[in-house]
Amino acid sequence: MELVNGSYAIQNVNALDICAQFGTPVYVYDAEKIVNQLRNLKMAFSGADLKIKYAAKALTNISVLKLLRKHGAGIDVVSIQEAQLALKAGYTPAEIMFTPNCAEYEELVEGAKAGFMLNIDNLPHLKRFGEQFGNTYPCCLRLNPHIMAGGNLKISTGHSNSKFGISVYQIPQIMEIVDQHKINVTGLHIHTGSEISEADVFIKMAEIFFSVAREFKDLRFIDFGSGFKVAYQDGDAVTNVYDLGLKLTKAFTEFCEQYGRKLELWIEPGKYIVSDAGNLLVKTTVVKSTPSVTFIGVNSGLNHLIRPMMYDAYHSIINVSNPEGPQKTYTVVGYICETDTIGADRKINEVTEGDILAIRNAGAYGFSMASNYNSRLRPAEVMVINGEAKLIRERETLDDLLKNQVEISL
Repeated sequence: MELVNGSYAIQNVNALDICAQFGTPVYVYDAEKIVNQLRNLKMAFSGADLKIKYAAKALTNISVLKLLRKHGAGIDVVSIQEAQLALKAGYTPAEIMFTPNCAEYEELVEGAKAGFMLNIDNLPHLKRFGEQFGNTYPCCLRLNPHIMAGGNLKISTGHSNSKFGISVYQIPQIMEIVDQHKINVTGLHIHTGSEISEADVFIKMAEIFFSVAREFKDLRFIDFGSGFKVAYQDGDAVTNVYDLGLKLTKAFTEFCEQYGRKLELWIEPGKYIVSDAGNLLVKTTVVKSTPSVTFIGVNSGLNHLIRPMMYDAYHSIINVSNPEGPQKTYTVVGYICETDTIGADRKINEVTEGDILAIRNAGAYGFSMASNYNSRLRPAEVMVINGEAKLIRERETLDDLLKNQVEISL
């Protein structure tokens, strides 16, 4: 969203016109930004045989999935339902990386029957997989490198107390199971979490990864996950993907030479691709002053964007209706009957009731984590593509809330 001639617009489509057409609250995604982020990654890793597997959990709208597939991205899914969405978006089973965590073993079996690349992240399931499939079905192993990365324990997944992956200290147990059942391990996977800005963290992971990879003789790919940091406010450190691509590709190429053949390098970006492309547009319901603070109430809340309350995440907020008014200090809160502060003590151009605010960088883990708490309805989703705003999810209605409820006689 850019300020053009005194008005905020996405691909020259006025943001206020989008709200007038589709109502608020509404998630709006810029397709051009999504595609550009994908291109950036392809260019950054141009020296490697790169496969990008979009982390679907960031934003699962089927139109977004179709857009990414059209522009060459594969997909990583974490549930059988996400896998089914991917299939409906046109992905072939071979393009789908299936990485369930602490799910029922039967999901892995279902994934195998469908033809997905299975990413196994615990020893009990690896043992059962070996007993059932032996060497008849290829798989990938998710490893935990015991590296704390990203600075936020809630979104770091590679530290020693994380539930994700098989510990690198359990390599002997892994090899025992693999050798016993002659499991066909064709890939290794590692992901340490989000918000990693330093390329050196990935290089450190790679060193651990490569030492383990030498134990497996039939690898086809190594998957470095993602965690690329994006900016949520001015001055934020971000991942320089070009620097990372250069350094990681160099280290990977050297490893492949030692390994004896070229492998594919996989990455699984989610937030990096869709975060900055998304805005949550909301309407001001009240401006409420107290002796100590001035609140802006909006017609949304943690039911639509839980990241500020769940992760203490920062999202910048702008007044779309009054972009050039004097700035004042506000605390923006939602309409949920909980403390649901979206942004505290923010400098925002003067706000009056009815103004449209944009909550920025809301493309990732926004709608995909939304709920019906307080029996509130989930918002509509709109994609701006080729200079046109298109509805890609209808706003929920009361019928949607009641759809699966069964009313009994009392």
